[in-house]
Amino acid sequence: MALSELGIDPRVASHLEGQGITGLYPPQEEAWKAIDPGRNVVVAIPTASGKSLIAYLAILHRWLRTGKKALYIVPLRALASEKVEELRAFSDLGIKVGVATGDLDDQDPRLGSNDVIVCTSEKADSLLRHRTRWVEDVGCVVADEFHLVHDPGRGPTLEVILSRFRALIPEAQIVGLSATVANAPDLARWLDADLITSEWRPVDLRVGTYCPDALQFLGQPATKLESGRDPVAALVEQTLLDGGQCLVFVSTRRSAEAQAVKLGGVVRDVLDADALAALESAVEELGDDEDAAGGPTQKKLTKLVKAGVAYHTAGLDARQRRFVEANFRAGRLKVLCATPTLAAGVNTPARRVIVRDLTRFEAGQGNRPLPVMEVKQMMGRAGRPRYDPFGEAVLLAKNWDMVEAIEETYLRGEPEPVSSKLAADAALRIHTLASVAGGYCDSEDALAGFFGHTFWGQTSQDWIVRDRVEDTLWFLEENGFLERDGGRLKATLFGQRTSDLYVDPLSALRMKQALESDAPDPTVFGALHVLAGCPDLYPLYLRQSDDWVQPTYYERFHEFLVHEKDVEDDYSYTKTAQLLWDWIEEHPPQDVEAKYQVGPGDVRMRVETAKWMLHAFRELARAFRDDWQKPLSDLALRLEHGIKADALPMIRLKGIGRIRARNLIRAGFKRPADLKGVPPSRIAQIPGFGDKLARELLKQVGDTPAAAPEPQAEPKAEPEAQQDAQDPDAPGQTGLAAWGLKP
Repeated sequence: MALSELGIDPRVASHLEGQGITGLYPPQEEAWKAIDPGRNVVVAIPTASGKSLIAYLAILHRWLRTGKKALYIVPLRALASEKVEELRAFSDLGIKVGVATGDLDDQDPRLGSNDVIVCTSEKADSLLRHRTRWVEDVGCVVADEFHLVHDPGRGPTLEVILSRFRALIPEAQIVGLSATVANAPDLARWLDADLITSEWRPVDLRVGTYCPDALQFLGQPATKLESGRDPVAALVEQTLLDGGQCLVFVSTRRSAEAQAVKLGGVVRDVLDADALAALESAVEELGDDEDAAGGPTQKKLTKLVKAGVAYHTAGLDARQRRFVEANFRAGRLKVLCATPTLAAGVNTPARRVIVRDLTRFEAGQGNRPLPVMEVKQMMGRAGRPRYDPFGEAVLLAKNWDMVEAIEETYLRGEPEPVSSKLAADAALRIHTLASVAGGYCDSEDALAGFFGHTFWGQTSQDWIVRDRVEDTLWFLEENGFLERDGGRLKATLFGQRTSDLYVDPLSALRMKQALESDAPDPTVFGALHVLAGCPDLYPLYLRQSDDWVQPTYYERFHEFLVHEKDVEDDYSYTKTAQLLWDWIEEHPPQDVEAKYQVGPGDVRMRVETAKWMLHAFRELARAFRDDWQKPLSDLALRLEHGIKADALPMIRLKGIGRIRARNLIRAGFKRPADLKGVPPSRIAQIPGFGDKLARELLKQVGDTPAAAPEPQAEPKAEPEAQQDAQDPDAPGQTGLAAWGLKP
């Protein structure tokens, strides 16, 4: 049906027609029939079937009719940027779009000037905890990748957000966008939503297997490929010669890098001179970052990009990942090797998807088969609407016995049901405290009632929910987060700040124990050890080659403010604290790579999370140990910029970062006062400076320099980085080159 016949607002219809959209896909049309009258809707359809447009129609329809705002919740920060760009395409209608993925200890009232706010689950949760006023004006809540309620990291927060909105603003329309799952009806019942399911795709998807030399799609005869070659290389070459691109999914980051290196020569041989020249030009952008340019990861990635191939893992920093994504979408990069996390993330479709690994190592269980839903998410990336006439998903089998099992399980099988992860101890203590501290629940009955309306509560027996709530309340009361006034629950000052700061109560408890220690002042390493032991900051794994950790542990033991019962845990925290120490001591990236075998994304994730934990540590010190404010503030600046203590005076100057501060010190200027009376021409000759910056710097030191700025509190690392950091193969990764800080 034409857009005008569906009752879509003429302004929206006209805009869509201007983009070449004259009608809706069948599942979109069905969803619109529920959206139009304002009903909740859960859309469980294959990847690339137009879920995003369903959400945009719901947002625009509600806004144009009622003036109500919309909250668009995404699991990843990278996905937030993508959605903001797509939504801002509707700006000609007058709609304002904002994004919120930053400070979790802030009400962000400025966001209220927008009509649509795109945010991560954690930011949405933080806004609710802070009782942000403009949230009351939300009339539509979109939950992208809704099936991720089953994810142990992201799921509980998303589940609580949706339950909270249903309780606070029952008239708000909820739109859940999900992959196909076995129990989609259960999810729809939980939200009192219409369920839209379909297997329809705008691009035909062929699914099949590749067993040495034979490629066979379901319902088609087998095709022989060149024998004796690496199977991935044979499949990639065939697709490239046909004008397509390839996504190759492997189980670990190390495998992604190794597979990309293997494919470099194959891809380069297929490309013509113009394609290679375009890659040479594109790679110049990758080398713009002074910190990254000389690092081993940057060098490896640059070499691969010039050959038309790249890898995409959490070991890359955010700038490198954005570069890879943009150039793959633009068609310059022909092959991308990735871990499964990419499948649930940014929009990176390709003509052919190759799933090389169908198992993954899990601690204590060995290699386990991948979930069907995860594999179907990867397969769903095949076929780009308006670009590819079809998509192909190929799963590799080692022998013919495996082919039948793969077809039965992954090609014809149904995905697993989604289950709630809210009952986990960490999730319950975090969200129980937030419910009381935020003023949403003031009694045990109220808490049991709230959790009873979550997806967990709807799929559990009432006595189980109440029993778990009682256990969680006991922990929070016993450790000083909550107290009772008769039958009424209320948060203590400690509990309130813990909730507002958006940290796990166990992290806050560790900080409080440190603040209550007998130490007159924390040493730098002692404070880093406190942060490294917080559950919010994933510690580094110990490897057999880490023979330096135990001596460091005993050498630093006297500095520890909190001691662990399990010495193995303390070794892990010591290693993580040492990584942060090397970062603030400006150790060369090459040395850190050899020592820790991690990528720049791993370091960046831990530095960002440590900065957030340190912000919480300083805030709690205001209540428990005000005399620690100065050393913790200095450490915060060092963590923010990655500098030694001697650079602190210079880092306070505007326009001076870690590189320029070090260059000034090398030139003999250790304090701002040392710059007074120095000719601008002399400063301009220092690397990283010029005449303009030199004059601005001298203008700053003409008077007494301003007091040290408060370091900016950063949000915890994004979930995708945290999830990948837990991969048992992660410690074996290589590639620390840069941490993304500009001069």
